[in-house]
Amino acid sequence: QVQLVESRGGLVQPGGSLRLSCVASGFTFSNYYMVWVRQAPGKEQEWVSSIHTDGRNTYYRDSVKGRFTISRDDAKNMLYLQMNSLKSEDTAVYKCARGGRPGESSPYERDLWGQGTQVTVSS
Repeated sequence: QVQLVESRGGLVQPGGSLRLSCVASGFTFSNYYMVWVRQAPGKEQEWVSSIHTDGRNTYYRDSVKGRFTISRDDAKNMLYLQMNSLKSEDTAVYKCARGGRPGESSPYERDLWGQGTQVTVSS
């Protein structure tokens, strides 16, 4: 059974940091781009970041560049998102997602999602 399960998010003050993690199962994790997406209240889901299977090539939406870092540990089937200098506009439900396979899809596609975890940035 394919499954993606995110760690618990939380409440963080503006300027603070939070690290999200996601454990994958049921598929060959190392063969796929992995992706973080988020959805704020009343807004559509938006792509946040992706990481290639090589672990070196990473992609970020402009609003999080320089603040967020995506990483993966294929030995543990884990995906991470380190979020620094958090802003109120980062408040959203964050979900990890399975992307496509390099060479067959872009870094932005995704076909499976976890249930998500709430991140709230507020003083």
